[in-house]
Amino acid sequence: MAIPVSELQKLNPSSHIELFTIQLDSALHGNNNIFRFHAGVNDSNSDIIWQGDQYTKFPVQAEGFQYTGTGQIPRPTFTVSNILSTITALMIQVNTVTPGNDLNGSKFTRIVTLAKFLDNANFTSGTNPYGTPSSDEFPREIYFLDRKITENRELVSFELVSEMDLINLRLPRRQVTRKLFPGVGTFF
Repeated sequence: MAIPVSELQKLNPSSHIELFTIQLDSALHGNNNIFRFHAGVNDSNSDIIWQGDQYTKFPVQAEGFQYTGTGQIPRPTFTVSNILSTITALMIQVNTVTPGNDLNGSKFTRIVTLAKFLDNANFTSGTNPYGTPSSDEFPREIYFLDRKITENRELVSFELVSEMDLINLRLPRRQVTRKLFPGVGTFF
């Protein structure tokens, strides 16, 4: 469900909550595991429950989602802490299935909602003090991990691409003919 425009036009709207998921592909990575994160930069200093799923507070940063109007689809970056070698260990596991993959092809979803819509389970009182829990959110932004930019002891950074920018994807997927669209060819 989309966030009502009236909520965004308030003088003091509820805090924005940004959540991220990374879903592996069994053909590329050997399983379909889903990893859920949030950066913990807003009201929450602990894990967040959103629509029954737990999003772990973890040092992550995602940026570059802005559309500039130049006709190019954004290529955001996703950076995640690697202090405990957690991401390196995951990439080693994935690379046993597809050598050199490094999580490429994983589905990345950015979810943005407001604090007033969070599940009641996030609050010690058992009730959301900011509003009523619901599934209202901004339109989800879906990308795919395209390549690893940086990997060191401190962090791992990935470039994200839209589905249309994936390698070997041909658009349009089918040819438009006069039979399917009779208006083709009559205007030129």
